[in-house]
Amino acid sequence: MEVRSLGYRTDLAILALEGSQVTDRGDHLVIRTPRNPGYWWGNFLLLPGLKPGSGGGWKARFAAEFPGAPHLALGVDEPDARAVDPGELPGLAMERNAVMTATSVHAPPRPNTEAVVRTLEGDADWRQSLELATATWADEPGGDAAFVAAQQAAKRALTEAGHGAWFGAFLDGTLVAQLGLVTVGSGLARYQSVETHPAARRRGLAGTLVWQAGTAALTGGTRTLVMVAEPEEAAISIYHSVGFTITESQHSFIKPPDQG
Repeated sequence: MEVRSLGYRTDLAILALEGSQVTDRGDHLVIRTPRNPGYWWGNFLLLPGLKPGSGGGWKARFAAEFPGAPHLALGVDEPDARAVDPGELPGLAMERNAVMTATSVHAPPRPNTEAVVRTLEGDADWRQSLELATATWADEPGGDAAFVAAQQAAKRALTEAGHGAWFGAFLDGTLVAQLGLVTVGSGLARYQSVETHPAARRRGLAGTLVWQAGTAALTGGTRTLVMVAEPEEAAISIYHSVGFTITESQHSFIKPPDQG
C-alpha cells in the first residue's frame, strides 16, 4: 500500500526508525510496537480510505491483528476531510489533525531570550527530559509512568543513533521545554513532542524552540519541516507565528481502553 499523506509517511518513517514493525497487507498496513503494546499509535491499522459500508470490516481486522488489545486504533490515509465519514465507525472517536509544513522559519513575535537552547546530551539531560515529560502529561491520556518511560527510551535511542536531535530550553540549568526533530529522508524532518513544563508556559519557550531547532535543521540539509497538531490547540498559533502553514489534514479513529 502506497501512503499518500505526508503526516502518515513521516509517522511511519519514525516508527520504523524506533524499531516498530510495518507490515503491508496489500489493502492496508499493520503497525506494531512490541516493546510498547500500550502505545495506541504504535499499534494500529492504516487504511487507504474509508469506503461506505467498510467500517465494521476494519474493526474486525483490527481485532484479528491485535487480539486482546484494550484499545482500537485506525488511521485513514485520506488527506481530504470530505472523503472521511465519521458515521462509518460508530463508537470510535474521530480525530482530525492539521499537518503543517515550512521551508523556512523565523523568530516568533516574542522570543524567549532568557533560556539556553541546546541539544540534550548524556544521562543527566535525559533524566530531566523524562521528568519534564512526566510533568507535562500528568493526569492526561498517555501519562502512565511506564508508557512515558518507554517513549523516552525510544526517543533517546533514536537520537543517539543519529536520526535527529532532541532540543531543550534550560533556565538556570533546569530543563523547562523540549522537542525532537527527526530526519526521515527526502529532505524531510518531523517535529516530535513539543512539551513545556506547566509552570513555565506563556513565556515564549515553545516558539523559540521550534524556531531554533528548525533553523538548525534547515542549515543542515533539511528542505521541509513537518509538524502535526490538533487544529483546536492554542499551540497551533505558535507554529503559524514562526512560518508554518497547514497543508493537509490527518484523520484517525480511536477507542481508548477505558471505553470498553
